[in-house]
Amino acid sequence: MALLEIDGLKVSYDTPEGTVKAVDGVSLTLNQGETLAVVGESGSGKSQTAFATMGLLPKNARVEGSIRYQGQEVLGLSVKEMNRLRSNEIAMIFQDPMTSLNPYLRISEQMAETLMYNGSEGRRISKKQAIAASVEMLEAVKIADAKNRIHMYPHEFSGGMRQRVMIAMSLLCRPKLLIADEPTTALDVTVQARIMDLLVELQQEFNMAIMLITHNLGIVAGTCERTLVMYHGQVMEQGKTDDVFEKPKHPYTQNLLNAVPRLDRDDEVLSTIASEGLAGVGGAS
Repeated sequence: MALLEIDGLKVSYDTPEGTVKAVDGVSLTLNQGETLAVVGESGSGKSQTAFATMGLLPKNARVEGSIRYQGQEVLGLSVKEMNRLRSNEIAMIFQDPMTSLNPYLRISEQMAETLMYNGSEGRRISKKQAIAASVEMLEAVKIADAKNRIHMYPHEFSGGMRQRVMIAMSLLCRPKLLIADEPTTALDVTVQARIMDLLVELQQEFNMAIMLITHNLGIVAGTCERTLVMYHGQVMEQGKTDDVFEKPKHPYTQNLLNAVPRLDRDDEVLSTIASEGLAGVGGAS
């Protein structure tokens, strides 16, 4: 049984200009311990797919299809059931580490709260125990002097360190599935590489599956077994990462790869994607 199965997922919104289809028939599977990259340009439906999986869509969203976690249908679960699932089974790293942390609270307060109210199987632990466990997790994500730095405020950390804090918070309850939504956004190239290396290391340590959502193809090749390409809310192509990169089947995937700057190419002008010829195209698997 796959850890996560999404079948024919559709997410739409009613607007004054008409119905907007944010996700239009997405299907995917993710197995335990596997890393799946969901790639595509901004607005392709990547984050909406993740929010639907986490049950974090706004109330005016219309959702159709099926999302099954370990065989259990997620769509339609009560708030209490979704909270249990999010706290103990599925975690998410959001896009911007600069705004994901509360600037008015110390890191210790924010991390301890996660364990005190979302502990395994509903067990409550003391604040002292929660802080001790949080220090251990900060050490696991390679934050030096974690015992003292946990009592600092977010503004006292660099962008890369804040992202490490967010990763630590997401792993406190030992989830089986981690959804990383643009985990390297706004970070420089060197820090991006360190964050991705850290995620791979933690994945092996905790044997968790990762859904990596990104528009940065450069960080996908060395870290993800499979890649799914999205455009206009649809799946254009999916398969083993090596196959998708070396022998892309869909014109959009080909154009997307050609638009990436490469050192081994002497192109004077970067390739661009003409959206007029791609809107409404069907996907391929």
